[in-house]
Formats: sequence, structure tokens, C-alpha cells
Amino acid sequence: MPDHAEPPKPRTSSGIPDATAPKPPRRPIDAVLLDFHGTLAQVEDPVAWVMAAAATCGTALDRARATALADRLVAAGRPGGPPPARVPPHLAEVWAERDLYPPAHRAAYVGLAATVNSGVDGLPEALYERVLRPEGWLPYPETAATLQALRAARVPVAVVSNIGFDLRPHFDAWGLTDLVDAFVLSYEVGRCKPDPAIFYRACGMLGVDPERTLMVGDMSADAGAVRVGCAALILPTAEAGQSNGLAAVLDLVLPHHT
Repeated sequence: MPDHAEPPKPRTSSGIPDATAPKPPRRPIDAVLLDFHGTLAQVEDPVAWVMAAAATCGTALDRARATALADRLVAAGRPGGPPPARVPPHLAEVWAERDLYPPAHRAAYVGLAATVNSGVDGLPEALYERVLRPEGWLPYPETAATLQALRAARVPVAVVSNIGFDLRPHFDAWGLTDLVDAFVLSYEVGRCKPDPAIFYRACGMLGVDPERTLMVGDMSADAGAVRVGCAALILPTAEAGQSNGLAAVLDLVLPHHT
């Protein structure tokens, strides 16, 4: 995907684009920055999330009750889910700082879950703990193969995420850690996307020029990488288990490494 507007295509005398004209060269890509949520992995199905968390609290929920609860909890604000339509005033401060400080991240999402009366003692904490564990997430179908292909081509990779907890245990559990050269997590570096500083930090950790780096994500915050000179590829939103088009990265990167 080009990171800038393409020049007008050459046309024949009749005004039809000339298919035989050479295409402008793509920018060489030496490294790839990858968002986590929505790019490499997705949170598990909301109903499964609620049922698994309730089970750790000693409560077995039937699917109908779990579905009703899941709908309300997702609307209230779920880690890895859409942002809540409204953040209660008493949670506004921790919500604003959730991706910079782990205690704020926990307080924000446990607090949001606590606004839903579930009737299950300890459920807000159990729901949050589920997200901290690898089994609370599912890598996208193309994730492992894409990372393996980039490693085989000796293209350095960094995971760049706005997040309030450590992702390394997840990659360890999925057998993907050795395919990632750096983890650039907002709570560790003190900056959140689209702040240019987090992209500069990622490129610096990989030892690459931003002008020869591709940022891949699914949000406008990821596209903020263009402010430091990176190219950007924004993927469509996809549910867990569905293809999100991540393999398109290889079409952009590998031709320069063969």
C-alpha cells in the first residue's frame, strides 16, 4: 500500500490508462512495526469470556444468562473491545491513563465491569484476569505464518501496542516470541500511539530508518506513524478466527528481500 498519493497514470492518446507504462517503484521496506489487538490477535468471544471468568468464581452460567451479561459488559467497556459510550466520572482519570500505567488499566476496566450488576461475586476482577492470560486471546489465522515469513527474510519486527499489561507471556504461550525482535508497549515507554515518540522508539530499537519502515495496524492511531516518515497499512476489523488480511504485509515487504 503506498504511503502517499500515486501520480496520475500515463494515458494513451485516447485517454485510456496505458497498461504497458511502468509503475512507480514502491518504497523499500527494511522493517515492520505491528499493532497487537486487531492486527495480530483478537480477544475471545464475549460469551466465552464471561462464562470462563464466572467459572473461576465458582459460578456456572447457562449460555442465555452469559449472553445477556456479555452484551452489557461489552457495552460498559471491555479490554480489547470497543470503547464505552460513556465513562463514569469516578473512572475518568484512570481511563485517561489506562495505557500508561498498569494500575490505571486494571482500575479502569475492573471499574467499568463493576457498573454491571452480574450477581456473580468477584466477576469484575475475574474478567480482567482473563484478559491478562493468553487463553483470553486468539491469534489471527495469518499471524504465525506472516511472522515466520518475515523472520525467514530477515526483516526485523517490533510489536507496538497501546496497552497496560505485558504481552510477552502471550507470545511465549503461542510460540511466537522468537519471531519478534522488540516489544514497544505504551506503559513501558510512556507514550501512546499516535504520539510520534513511540514510533521513533520502535524504529530506534530495531535500528532502522522510519522512512524504510512499515507500520501495520487497524486504527487511525496506527496511521500516526506516517508523521515520522513510516509507510502505513491499515487492516479491516475482523472477529477472532477470521482473516484480517495480515498476509498482505508480505506482498509489500518481501519483494525487496528476495
